[in-house]
Amino acid sequence: MESLGYGVTVLLGASALWAMSGTLRERPLVALPGPSSVMVGEQRAATHPGDPLATRDLAQAYLDAHQPGLAVVWIEAAPPAVRNDVRVRHVAARALVDQGRNDEALALEREVVATCGDTTGGEGGSAGCDPVLVASAIRRASILQALVALGVEDAQAQPEASLIAYRNATREARVLVE
Repeated sequence: MESLGYGVTVLLGASALWAMSGTLRERPLVALPGPSSVMVGEQRAATHPGDPLATRDLAQAYLDAHQPGLAVVWIEAAPPAVRNDVRVRHVAARALVDQGRNDEALALEREVVATCGDTTGGEGGSAGCDPVLVASAIRRASILQALVALGVEDAQAQPEASLIAYRNATREARVLVE
């Protein structure tokens, strides 16, 4: 009788292990709510690997889904012509900021600002340098300059210093002439 109880216990244990070792469903790398936009962006970027706008849109979708590492990897794997597009470089700088790599992001934003040059001079700078991108790049470069000057590498890890840098970079002085 003792061996029958032992056999039943072993059989139940083996059954439990077998039930727990079943196949699990795949889990997406990017959590909700972003997968639909990420999936559309991935399909578009995969079918048009030489399109800088498709690469920029996919990288932005990764950033919106809080996956800056995927954005950086996708941009770094892109062809050189795509990587050197100012719109892609601007998104790459944002991904580097989200990864806590402010020094590299600052260098990249300075390159974007230098590439676009003065868009008010009539020529409009290089391709893709619209006024919104230029203003955003200039603003982000000044904020990153303040962060780097304070020694902040990861803005999320040092929120107090980041706030000080942000306020210093965005402070405006107004002069009233009477």
